[in-house]
Amino acid sequence: MRRASTSLIRQGQNLRKASLKRAIQTHAGPAVQITTLPNKIRVATETTPGHFSSVGLYIDAGSRYETEESSGVSHFLDRMAFKSTATRTDAEMSTAIHSLGGQIMCSSARESIMYQSSHFHQATPLAMALISDTVLNPSFLPEEIEAQRDAAFYELREITSKPDMILPEIVHSVAYGRNGLGNSLLCPEDRITAIDELTLRKSMKDWYRPERMVIAGAGMQHEELVELTDKYFSSLKSGPVLSSPSQTQTRTSQQVPQHLLSSNCPSVAKSMTRAASYLFPNASLDPTIPRAPSYTGGHRFISDSTQEFNHLYVAFEGVGIHDDDIYALATMQVLLGGGGSFSAGGPGKGMYSRLYTHILNHFPQIDHCASFHHIYTDSSLFGLFASFVPASSGLRGGNTPGQILPHLVHQLSLLLYTPIPEAELNRAKNQLKSSLMMALESRAVEVEDLGRQVLVHNRKVPVTEMTDKIDQVKPEDIRRVAARVFGPQSDNKATVVCMGHEDTGAWEEVFTKYSVAGA
Repeated sequence: MRRASTSLIRQGQNLRKASLKRAIQTHAGPAVQITTLPNKIRVATETTPGHFSSVGLYIDAGSRYETEESSGVSHFLDRMAFKSTATRTDAEMSTAIHSLGGQIMCSSARESIMYQSSHFHQATPLAMALISDTVLNPSFLPEEIEAQRDAAFYELREITSKPDMILPEIVHSVAYGRNGLGNSLLCPEDRITAIDELTLRKSMKDWYRPERMVIAGAGMQHEELVELTDKYFSSLKSGPVLSSPSQTQTRTSQQVPQHLLSSNCPSVAKSMTRAASYLFPNASLDPTIPRAPSYTGGHRFISDSTQEFNHLYVAFEGVGIHDDDIYALATMQVLLGGGGSFSAGGPGKGMYSRLYTHILNHFPQIDHCASFHHIYTDSSLFGLFASFVPASSGLRGGNTPGQILPHLVHQLSLLLYTPIPEAELNRAKNQLKSSLMMALESRAVEVEDLGRQVLVHNRKVPVTEMTDKIDQVKPEDIRRVAARVFGPQSDNKATVVCMGHEDTGAWEEVFTKYSVAGA
């Protein structure tokens, strides 16, 4: 009798697996397999050997999609992850996390929220159970929310006191006009006490839909992850199909910081594949979802005479992740390079980049000077920044922002009006290619890269395809894309942000003098 019942159970399991296989769509590549379950959630795996497995849930959500009523929700969803649920107390969740023998975390960015775990192979079912539990069954207890309010106040104070961390947020706010991509990764101070259970659940209902989700894994069999996803996420029902911002404006975090207190200036190697996108080109039924970036540019001065240095940022709107010119713009950022005035690195660390050879090696009063490039689905933010000794400090060699700004703008003008030496361009392209490939040596980065690429492109873009496109970048491409982004005929506007002792003065005149797009 027992054997008969066991046989019936096995028959039922086999029938379930067979029906699941008939319902799903699977796309296989040389090392990557992607399966779409009936509810439209996608499962992607990459077969690479190793002692650890990584699995993650990647959601098309984040601060870009916040409205006035939901401002700050992404920050709180990040902080409320892996707390008590309907099936686990906070203590039980902590015990289960520690039993993984690895790392599990949540991170929110402008265009994505991810839940990711790295662990021993046999712990994959537990990791999936914990991720699904915190996503589908959160308790959002009042005392837990209150504790995270205190943590958010502390985090806001800490980040605000560090110019290198808060200024990228201010630059985004000025560039995109305090909405969409201009929304901060941090919960605004006046919103911290307003975030409650209802606000969190409403945003999760809007964002956490299976058609906006990707489950990615490395280190396990594809069929195993498909079955686990079906087990834990099949209860999710797909909702209304949303439109892509790139469909309405033809042109596309943070980063991917592992924690909100991490640097908000991720390397271009990470940014190249870490922008989330909408995937379905039908008319949007939700008027709160931004259809296109709202780049405005502008100028802001934050007076703070307590700062050790003056800080100056210059930025322009670049192209999005789907634009072919993204590779030339990424190469341009590496070519400009830069970093700190003191570096323990050598030639392979970018010491021959332009901002080192043209600025840092000549001006000892400049503590830091570097290029940056934040890439999104339908836009990007490209520019330079410098931190330097202020003139008002009384220290020898101090400068005002008005004296440093021409040096930054001049570097942009050189890209517009002077030939790009082939040897210099090849060095930048090699640096970009090596940084892309070295980043993927990490199992955690590998699975995150896979999940975000499927979210963005609905496929895995092989690193060889990216390196081939980088190889195709020519000197004339750099000048052409420079003209497109900050040439005087581009109709683009500059974003200029200054923090410290003095303002920039008549900054528009500087851009005009060097024939670079300005106000």
